[in-house]
Amino acid sequence: MIIALVISAIVVVIDQIIKYFVVLYLPSAGTVNAVPYILDLNYVENRGVAFGMFKDMRWFFVVFTAVIIGVLFYIILKKKFNSKLFYISSALIIGGGIGNMIDRIYYGFVIDYLQLSFFSPVCNFADYCITVGTILLAIYFIFFSDAFKKENENGKL
Repeated sequence: MIIALVISAIVVVIDQIIKYFVVLYLPSAGTVNAVPYILDLNYVENRGVAFGMFKDMRWFFVVFTAVIIGVLFYIILKKKFNSKLFYISSALIIGGGIGNMIDRIYYGFVIDYLQLSFFSPVCNFADYCITVGTILLAIYFIFFSDAFKKENENGKL
């Protein structure tokens, strides 16, 4: 449980430090080619969620994110998991969610800046933490958790 809290805090700190420097330097620089043909740095004020969908629903997403974070914290505190994978994946989701929620509250939008050549939407560190955390959590529940095994043994699915 402690590992989840520490990882979440580290993700939030890293995310906010990166965004501080992005806001400070990137808007005036325009698009910066960081790794040719792979990665550009491009300042974007995302007023929606993934890919800019659902624009100007700031407070809905602040509340929604807070609820998701609260549910994950509740599960972490009340359920006793023996898997570091569960805690790490949850921590990435929580830390990324908090990082983007801070942006929504403080700026009114999420600061995005990472653009891959093979994935055109502009994202940020927190977005990638949420994505990786969600994938790892799905892997945990599908392959390592007893949640699906118990249902299978009873003949239900």
